[in-house]
Amino acid sequence: MKIGIISDSHTKVKKANRAIETLKNDGAEFIIHAGDIVEVQTLESLKNSGLKYMAVYGNNDAHLAEFHSKFNLVQEPYYFKMADIKFKLMHLPFYMLPDADVVIFGHTHKFSTEFVNNTLFLNSGEICARNKPVSEWAMLEIQESEFTVTAYTRVNKSEEIQRQEFKYARQSSE
Repeated sequence: MKIGIISDSHTKVKKANRAIETLKNDGAEFIIHAGDIVEVQTLESLKNSGLKYMAVYGNNDAHLAEFHSKFNLVQEPYYFKMADIKFKLMHLPFYMLPDADVVIFGHTHKFSTEFVNNTLFLNSGEICARNKPVSEWAMLEIQESEFTVTAYTRVNKSEEIQRQEFKYARQSSE
């Protein structure tokens, strides 16, 4: 299973759309937005992608509550299962306990991936290119014996998208 992950799009709808399209073209079956969505148009892009999706409220998303029933919005920390994997989704990195197989978060605007005691902690970075002139997003591929994280980066005003892979061997919980 391939899960596309974006975060911190803020007002950059075109950058979010490019990330969503790239993830879709690369085989994403599901997309997660880890908060600071800001624009309703980004939610509409997620909904119109044809993929299943979910988005967690970020600290800049209170105004989106009026659209809660129209889009698949959740509050943090949000726990769910997919492909027999337990996920925890949040925007703020306040709940960084290893109480899920995969912990997805945003807010820091920095890509990070770390595998500790069989838990993957993943921040896809910032779509908005606010803190640096680069948009970042990620793909998580779940396989029986490993997680593969692909980090995507695109320098502003460039058409080229860089990809970097990180592989983590999963230990069976049995």
